[in-house]
Amino acid sequence: MKSGTIRVVITGASSGIGAATAIAFARQGAHLLLGARGEAGLEDIARRCRAAGGWVDTVPVDVTDAASVARFARHARQLLGEIDLWFSNVGIGVVGKYQDVPIADHHRVIEANLIGHMNDAYAVLPIFRDQGHGIWVNMISVGGFIASPYAAAYTASKFALRGFSQALRGELHDYPHIHVCDVYPTFVDTPAIYHAANYTGARLKMPPGAMAPERVAEAVVALARKPRATTVVGAPASVLELGQFASPVSASLMDRFMDRWTKRAEPAADTTGTFYAPPAGASGIRSGMRGGAPASGGQNKAALALGATVLAALGLQFLRRRS
Repeated sequence: MKSGTIRVVITGASSGIGAATAIAFARQGAHLLLGARGEAGLEDIARRCRAAGGWVDTVPVDVTDAASVARFARHARQLLGEIDLWFSNVGIGVVGKYQDVPIADHHRVIEANLIGHMNDAYAVLPIFRDQGHGIWVNMISVGGFIASPYAAAYTASKFALRGFSQALRGELHDYPHIHVCDVYPTFVDTPAIYHAANYTGARLKMPPGAMAPERVAEAVVALARKPRATTVVGAPASVLELGQFASPVSASLMDRFMDRWTKRAEPAADTTGTFYAPPAGASGIRSGMRGGAPASGGQNKAALALGATVLAALGLQFLRRRS
């Protein structure tokens, strides 16, 4: 990447990881264009970015609308001159057994998490080719390696995103200064838990060991200096690789856990969350459920939890083969 002021575009920038990343770049004096559906959330994060020393503009955009994303990308280039890094960060989820969730909600997850990222890439890659450089950061999650029962559409979208990135890298082999960078965080403490659709009958809670969004933001900012294809945040990459082999067993274990949890948890009515309309106000960066735990401690707990699940799955698989 060229030296000087970095020019950054972030979609899904109004809360959570996108918001934390915007502020992290702003602290480095970046020029930013932030996009999301909710104007109140965008303006809140823009204010924080300006206070942190960044130059920022905002444009409401729904990444599921390809024409809207194309206009957003043209505006970004006109506004910033060039785009050094584009962070595709939009992600939504619905929690519930596959058959208990309306098919329209499953479709919405795929539209936002997969098609939305594809729309982003479709709009910015021609700009990168014309410039001769650029970094496209694709926010995925550990769900791109390990299947998550009670989140079938989310799992499908994240597995697909990983394959999409791999295909793009193949097509871009003649462009050595254009990079496709995947980011795979474990559980992160963001307001997404309030935005999710929920058909479990139970009140959703943040899992133990959820890391701070700022930890993921640091990883994204680091990619601007040194792009890499795969960045895992919160667990060793080797654990995720093992998880792929143990996926059928670990998914079964997780399903049993979720079955028990939904029966014991505080009841809650079904909700579509913010699937079909943005939040009414600003959501901020964290959920507020974890009390601001240090990122490093959350990272270690998340890694241990993920590792324990994978090891348990591998152990069960081994015992079954021996029996």
